[in-house]
Amino acid sequence: MPNGYYEFLGYLKEKIRTAQIKAVISVNRELILLYWEIGMDILTRQRKERWGTKVIERLALDLKNEFPNMNGFSVRNLKYMRAFAEANPKKTIVQQLAAQIPWFHNCVLMDKVKDPTERIWYAQKTVENGWSRAVLVHQIKSGLYHRQGKAVTNFDESLPPARSDLVKQALKAPYVFDFLTIDESASERELEASLVEHIRKFLLELGVGFAFVGSQYHFEVEGDDFYIDLLFYHLGLRCFVAIDLKTAEFKPEYAGKMNFYLAVVDDILKHPSDNPSIGIILCKDKKKRVAQYALRNNRTPIGISEYRLTGTLPKELEGYLPAISELEHELDRFQVNVRKRKDGGRKEHGVG
Repeated sequence: MPNGYYEFLGYLKEKIRTAQIKAVISVNRELILLYWEIGMDILTRQRKERWGTKVIERLALDLKNEFPNMNGFSVRNLKYMRAFAEANPKKTIVQQLAAQIPWFHNCVLMDKVKDPTERIWYAQKTVENGWSRAVLVHQIKSGLYHRQGKAVTNFDESLPPARSDLVKQALKAPYVFDFLTIDESASERELEASLVEHIRKFLLELGVGFAFVGSQYHFEVEGDDFYIDLLFYHLGLRCFVAIDLKTAEFKPEYAGKMNFYLAVVDDILKHPSDNPSIGIILCKDKKKRVAQYALRNNRTPIGISEYRLTGTLPKELEGYLPAISELEHELDRFQVNVRKRKDGGRKEHGVG
């Protein structure tokens, strides 16, 4: 082959792939707009001419007969089109946002997110991050909208204003580790090991842009050994992110320890083109005022957040499962009975 052939071939392949992606996006956009227009037409007719719901059933039958090779004209889908138009009355919003994500992503948003502002936020994040439908469902179930940017931080004081807002949005409160099988009594090392074992799900919970560098990342300073629980590099923020895991309530001295870690990272690992490193202290619990005081005069960018091992119990199950206090009471009774049986056994065998 002549010189440069394989480079030229690679260039053409990339160009064709880009064109294919654009074609798919274009087709999806036209399909979403068609569905919106059909839904709006049905909605308008029902409102103005008071057509009943049975019209949708007849429409589904007639459209399927006319377009037998086209999917999407079932009764269920036509009802989704109507709901889609009702939820998005302005065509401009549909063109700018909803048409950029697949139809079934829009259906998920209609089913699971009732607040319009929240629904737009999830649609924007789907476009930005390329979430699959499964990931979108997971993020909605975990309440990402309500957790984003809620950690206690000193970013306003330690970072330039434009960067501060970006970094704050990269943190959540709380972080939900419902993919772990450990319980609340797990040690910090066990928690860390479980997160590393499930690193892909952990990265999903952290958010887009986090690249895993290592666990128990080792530094030596003047002959002493130090270890950062988890170290990441954030591709979007262009900086290292150190995470310190605590299975107890936040204590002010944790901030001092993180300040030390970040100073070492900036001195040893940080490239001149990188931004200052960021620290995240993840605790089982925190008192907001204590956390704020601990960070007030600290000029190193640190965020303090909580983690949850499991999500909240579904409401439909709450009435069927015992409360924690009831379980503890039953456990105490069980332990008392065990001790009684043991004591009785000792007496029978003459053991004092």
